[in-house]
Amino acid sequence: MYERASRDITAFDELAELNTCRRKLLHLQLIGLELNGTGFGNLSVRDGATNNFYITGSATGGIPELALADCARVVACDFERNWLQYEGFAIPSSESLTHAAIYESDAKVGAIIHCHDSKLWAVLLNQAPTTAKSAEYGTPEMAHEITRLFKFTDLRDRKILIMAGHEGGIVIFGKNLAEAFAVLMRERR
Repeated sequence: MYERASRDITAFDELAELNTCRRKLLHLQLIGLELNGTGFGNLSVRDGATNNFYITGSATGGIPELALADCARVVACDFERNWLQYEGFAIPSSESLTHAAIYESDAKVGAIIHCHDSKLWAVLLNQAPTTAKSAEYGTPEMAHEITRLFKFTDLRDRKILIMAGHEGGIVIFGKNLAEAFAVLMRERR
């Protein structure tokens, strides 16, 4: 359940970097729109040294250039209650709990990309840190799987995970979006 704290959202410096990265991902068709019009893929950046973060809004996968109004700032979450609180006009991506779990698990993470690449997904399934197939995307179970992967795998070093129950779903992170994108490109070689 999402709860809006405020319609106001503070501008963030990384919006230009976010759009630069999104353009590359759109060009590679790693984010975008399905044939049925459903958007896929999302990006986020940490808000300073906090666990708060800015994330692309729900259903924005096909928008070529995002404005501040297309993003939300997540300011609180509770995995057990499947709840998060946010600021902004846009509804946060359905993957917000997944992003929150990564930020809470590693203070060095500054940015996250969730994209879809069926070929890379098939190659890395169970070769890179992989969530349980039963964990559906955007759920508390997925958030708990992320926490588990940080504790029991080399996820912190690999910076990439495969969502077994979300075909094509890959999550990559880094100190910023440029590093996360570089990790993705290295794995796609």
